[in-house]
Amino acid sequence: MRRRTFLKTTLHAAAAVAATHVAFVQKVRSQTPAGIRLGFDTYSLRAWKWKAIQFIDYAANLKLDSIQLSSLDDFESLDPSYLQKVKDHASAAGIVLEGGIGCICDSTKSWNAKEGTPVAYLLKGIGVAKAVGATSMRCFMGSSADRLGPAPIESHIENTVKALQAVRSRALDAGVKIAVENHSGDMQAGELKALIEEAGKDYTAACLDTGNPMWVAEDPMTTLEVLGPYTVTTHIRDSILFEHPRGAAAQWVALGEGTIDFRRFAARFRELCPNSTMQLENITGRPPRVISYLEPEFWKAFPKANAAGFARFVALAKSGRPLMTTMVVEDEGRQPPEYEAALREQQRVDLERGFAYAKKTLGVGVRWKA
Repeated sequence: MRRRTFLKTTLHAAAAVAATHVAFVQKVRSQTPAGIRLGFDTYSLRAWKWKAIQFIDYAANLKLDSIQLSSLDDFESLDPSYLQKVKDHASAAGIVLEGGIGCICDSTKSWNAKEGTPVAYLLKGIGVAKAVGATSMRCFMGSSADRLGPAPIESHIENTVKALQAVRSRALDAGVKIAVENHSGDMQAGELKALIEEAGKDYTAACLDTGNPMWVAEDPMTTLEVLGPYTVTTHIRDSILFEHPRGAAAQWVALGEGTIDFRRFAARFRELCPNSTMQLENITGRPPRVISYLEPEFWKAFPKANAAGFARFVALAKSGRPLMTTMVVEDEGRQPPEYEAALREQQRVDLERGFAYAKKTLGVGVRWKA
């Protein structure tokens, strides 16, 4: 009798432990992100001249999760009824939309005066983002040209912060995070981090670009380590980086075909910004660009550069080799129709090669696994 009671008690205890374990596992699973969403920035297919609905259909056909509509030109109009149509179409297709505008600093060379003022432009972008159901809106400050202009880069950062702070309440009311990109050599990661913290982390964040660190002599892994905790959206792009007589040279390539260890990058990405989308921004078809860090003139643009960070970049360059595969390379100016057709198709092919690598090698994306 005692033995039977003991066994019964033991079984009940074991069942209780098992139930507790199951409940714990279910709780953990409910709190764990389903996975990093995979998508693309619409600039990747710039030569196709599509609009929002076409981008959504393309993404749905490839079983992607998201799209960054990085320009207001991606919409046929900004009429509320049309924007509602875009929102509904994306919802029906299961595609998460992110918003985007361009330069928001009127003291930089990238500023487009037709936008009126940075504040007006930001408010316009926030309104569009909210209308299509986006919770983030990408924008940028300037480019590498602003690092050697008449005003120091710090003054452009200050002007950008002022514009951002002027729209804080509207961004918070709309539920839209303003994601500032490290764009075209305008800022190193530490500078963008300082900008976000000064503006306010409650409504500003980072759009982490992995191709642009090359122009500021920064290893993209360094960029991730610094900006990862601030990142809500991305421009994921691979690069070939190799030594050059003037320092190093870099060329953008399809994801998985460059010098960056994206397996290691993706693992760290999951740790630092698990709720961010991974938006591929494919920009192939451009020639290598020299980063002339062996010349004194180069350092005039980076008087406060971190030596340890630069050493990491040099090590990455030493590990790389020039591109040895085929690529259609565009020249400046208008191309013959035959070249334009080839460059257009290359954008699609290279982007889809990147999707395949992201899915099969990096395990990124949600819908394709279902």
